[in-house]
Order: sequence, then structure tokens, then C-alpha cells
Amino acid sequence: MMSGLGRGASGVGAGGSGGRPGSDDGRPVLLRGGRVIDPASGVDRVADVLLVDGRVEAVDTGIAGPDDSEVIDCGGLVVAPGLVDVHVHLREPGGEHKETIASGSAAAVAGGFTTVCAMPNTDPPIDDPAAVGFVAAEGLRAGLARVHPVGAISVSMAGERLTEVGEMVDAGAVGITDDGRPVSDAGLMRLALEYARTFDIPVAAHCEVLSLSRGGSMNEGVVSTRLGVMGIPNVAEDAMIARDLLLAQHTGARLHIQHVSTCDGVHMIRMAKEAGVRVTAEATPHHLILTDEAVDGYRTDAKMNPPLRSERDREGVRGGLADGTLDTLATDHAPHHYDEKEQAFEDAPFGIVGLETALGLMLTELVAKGEIDLRTLIERMSAGPARAFGLDAGTLRRGAPGDVTIIDPALEWTVEPKRFRSRSRNTPFGGWKLTGRAVRTIVGARTVWSLES
Repeated sequence: MMSGLGRGASGVGAGGSGGRPGSDDGRPVLLRGGRVIDPASGVDRVADVLLVDGRVEAVDTGIAGPDDSEVIDCGGLVVAPGLVDVHVHLREPGGEHKETIASGSAAAVAGGFTTVCAMPNTDPPIDDPAAVGFVAAEGLRAGLARVHPVGAISVSMAGERLTEVGEMVDAGAVGITDDGRPVSDAGLMRLALEYARTFDIPVAAHCEVLSLSRGGSMNEGVVSTRLGVMGIPNVAEDAMIARDLLLAQHTGARLHIQHVSTCDGVHMIRMAKEAGVRVTAEATPHHLILTDEAVDGYRTDAKMNPPLRSERDREGVRGGLADGTLDTLATDHAPHHYDEKEQAFEDAPFGIVGLETALGLMLTELVAKGEIDLRTLIERMSAGPARAFGLDAGTLRRGAPGDVTIIDPALEWTVEPKRFRSRSRNTPFGGWKLTGRAVRTIVGARTVWSLES
């Protein structure tokens, strides 16, 4: 059976009509004639991709495929490894009015992500094996993106006692973090790194010195002064980045620094990598595109932590993504209910949804403008994050999971939050006109989302 995605069809909302198209009968899938970009394998050419029994069977030209294959015409499209997001807040348990594991998974595949890592700052937190198992099971039940739980560093995320790291790893945790809260106790952070080294998992760090950021709602600078809003200085992030880099160097453990927003933070990470520290780090679309000017008018959808910074910082983060200092692009997808974001600026929560807009924003604002090339973007959204968290993902090598994102780099569409598959709409990008987006998402050789459905 031949199916076509079509080049240049109109796309509107970031969610599309979605659904779970395609059969579940286990037939082979032949993706024919697309531009296959697999940075992990060094592949960038027009070719076919054959998926058999849920895995990649071959990448080559002129593949015939078994007689019963589902054949998908990818002419004029980009065939990439399934995108990976290692920083996603799915809010379940406890925050189901904002997001559930099922709705977050639906948003993920609509954005082209086949694998996501769920942060533990839920209510209650994911801080024991049972909670880790719950997230993993709910991800399987949703049947869309692959959902990997990340366990908490400290019990109840209180920053006092280390969790049972080994037991959480046995239950399926792929890393540990107290994301949303920094680990202020340096001794506890050292202990977490030492335990994580034993299990060869990363410790993901939200870098913030609370005594420097307390009371702040946005970046400290000219805009915060004009608005009369207490600011968060760069040094609140930079000082903790420096501490955690030194602890990673001391312990030899794997450190992953989340949502880097300052140019000095990028510089310190670059120097640490050159010195052999085992550190990976991520950039977010909002820190790559926006500055604190986006907060003007007290826009709560532009309120996030770390905050949007200055133009100098934005350029520093862009440079870090381009040269690989920041080897991972992550959304920090943080859904909030409309009523929460409609409060006074200082009272509104930090956070932005990002799963359904990240790829389109990066194609439009970075690739089309020559900041990075398409191959680099795909690497930062697939192989890079997969390596950072040791995931079996992010490549189209033979035998790899049959997870594929098919992209139309020329498709023009408009971000319409009301059509998001996420339960939340908190984005500053509503109404933006973008070029390029995922048009089909395949997980385990099964189409879990298609724009044309």
C-alpha cells in the first residue's frame, strides 16, 4: 500500500487533527525517497528506510522491501531519527488539570518527538521505585511517545536526604534531578553525583542560587527596572553552574546542566568540556529565540525560570548550541492552566509549553536564518540528548528502534494554541508563522501521529 504525505499541504495548528493512524498489524514499513539525515551514522542523502519488527532494518537506495510492506512516499521530505526531549514536565500525578502523561505524550508526537524524559516534580514527587514504575506504566498505556521517568535526587525534593537511587534505576529511572528546585546543599549534590556514577546515569542540575534569585520574577536588567519587577541576576545561575562543574570534576560523574540561559554559563561549560569534565548541557527554544523584552507588558506567558535574558546572553546560548557546548536541545515543556497564568505577573508560575512548537521554531529561527544547519539541529534534537541520558534512541542504524520523524522543511503553518494536544496553552508564540514541521511521527515502526490524518 502506498501512502503519500504531500509536499506543501497547508498546516494550521501545532496539534493538527492527530490521532493514531496506521495499522498495528506489525507489517514492515518502507519510507521511500526522502532525504535521510542521521547524524549518529554520518548519513545525509536521499535514500529509503526499511522498518521491520519495530526496528530499523536498512537504510539504502532502491530497497524493495517485503511484499506486504506499507510504503510511504517521502519525496521532498526529511527522514530523521525520532526526536528526543530529555526535559519534559508531564505533571502526573497531582497536576492533571495542566497535563497528563497521555496528553503530554500526544503533544510530544505531534511535535515530532518519539522519546521524552519525564521530570519528577509532580505531587507527590517521583522519588521512589513505585512512583518511577507508575510513570513508566502510564507511558506504555498511552502508547504514543516512549516515556522515560527521571527520579528525584532528594526525598520529597526537599534537598535534605538522598533518594534510593539504585532502586529507582532498577524501576526504570534514566537519571536523577530535583528540577524546578536546585540542590543547595553541596554535600548532598556531591553524594548524588557519586551514587549516580555507580549506576552510570546523569545527574540533571537546575542551577540556581536561591539566596540570589529569591523574590525575582524575570531577568535583572533594564527591562525589569522599567517594569518595576524584581529581577533574577545572571550570577544566580552562573554561581551554581560553577559549583556543579567543580563537583562533577571531583567525582568523575555525569552531570547534565539544564536550560542554560547565560553566556557566562556557556563559557564555563565549554572550558569544563575542554578539561575533560563529563558534562552535557541543554538549550531551550525560548532562550534561543527570545530576550527579556518579550516580558514587556507583564506577559506571563514569557515568564520562565531561568528567565529570558539579554541579547548578549541569547547570542551566547546560540553560539553554544552551534559549536556543541550545548549538545542537547530540550523544551522544558512546563504546562500551566490558563487561570494560573492569568494572575498578576509576580504571582503567576514560571513555565512555557514547547513540545508542539520546538521543531518549527528552530527550523524557522535558526536553520532558515543560517544560525545552524539542518543536520546540526537534528543532531541536537536526537543523537545528542540520547547520548546525554544513555537512551537507545536518536539513530537510524540497523537494529535501532524504528522511531522516525518525517519533516517537511518547507511547510508553512501558524501556531494556534487552541489546537494544541497538550492540556495547556501557555506559550508566547501564539500566532507566529513558521516554516517547517513534523508531518509524521513513527514509534516502533508504527505511525502514532500524522498531519494528514
